[in-house]
Amino acid sequence: MTAAVTIRGVHKRYGQVRALRGVDLDIARGEFFGLLGPNGAGKSTLINILAGLARLDSGQVAVLGFDVIRDYRQARRALGIVPQELVYDPFFSVREVLNLQAGYFGLGRESRGWVEELMQALGLADKANANLRGLSGGMKRRVLVAQALVHRPPVVVLDEPTAGVDVELRQQLWRFIRRLHGDGHTIVLTTHYLEEAESLCERIAILDQGQIIALDSKAGLLARGMDRQALTVHTVDPLDHLPPALEPLLKHRRGNELVFQLHRQTDSIAGVLDALRDAGVTIADLHTEKPDLEDVFLELTRKEQRA
Repeated sequence: MTAAVTIRGVHKRYGQVRALRGVDLDIARGEFFGLLGPNGAGKSTLINILAGLARLDSGQVAVLGFDVIRDYRQARRALGIVPQELVYDPFFSVREVLNLQAGYFGLGRESRGWVEELMQALGLADKANANLRGLSGGMKRRVLVAQALVHRPPVVVLDEPTAGVDVELRQQLWRFIRRLHGDGHTIVLTTHYLEEAESLCERIAILDQGQIIALDSKAGLLARGMDRQALTVHTVDPLDHLPPALEPLLKHRRGNELVFQLHRQTDSIAGVLDALRDAGVTIADLHTEKPDLEDVFLELTRKEQRA
């Protein structure tokens, strides 16, 4: 079966900056796929190429087998993209904007029922006749999601869809996206909220400096961190100075809370506690945690930067 998205040997340069350096990727139909990476990794460039907004220098990109350059109309029709930026037309109401978007894809009155269903599902029904310039940022974000889905695309790309939105909208949006995925849509998600990717995505690619440095199932990526564990220590009094031997292990500190990242083969919990006690620290509480996707992400991207 043809993959939902096929990316082969994609290179893209902006002047002296190599934004993408030979990216290869297949995203299966019906998959909930995460594309992660630090700022400047090349995620937005890759999405812009997928959407036909940027031209690749070399390589090939296809959506459902349709080349994004040669078969642009078919590829674009199969794709719905929710952009990171709040881009909107301030002169129309929500319903007008969605009906106009449907018209861009050649859809007529037969799409009106789906437009109404989208507005209802995304909490826009009571704002249907409101002008977009009067909406809050969260409401504008909902309209962008509805615009991306108005032509019922089988592949949906969400570029930081919950950036800067409140918790209620985030939960409502993910309920709707889970419903779309359950109906068979392919979902591609980029996000800086790694707990979202860990909760939602079945498979994840990590992009850094224009290259894919990891591509695995969520379970496979988490397994890479199993040689490490986090140790959280709460002290009775704030520390003025941390013992020098513990500085390399410290992940972060907040007041009386110290979080250490330990490697199972070289670092021991007992060693950390002994060093703290020798420094006169009184420990109030402690607990350990398994590594999460954020731990693995930081470790992989730091390795790439060191290399």
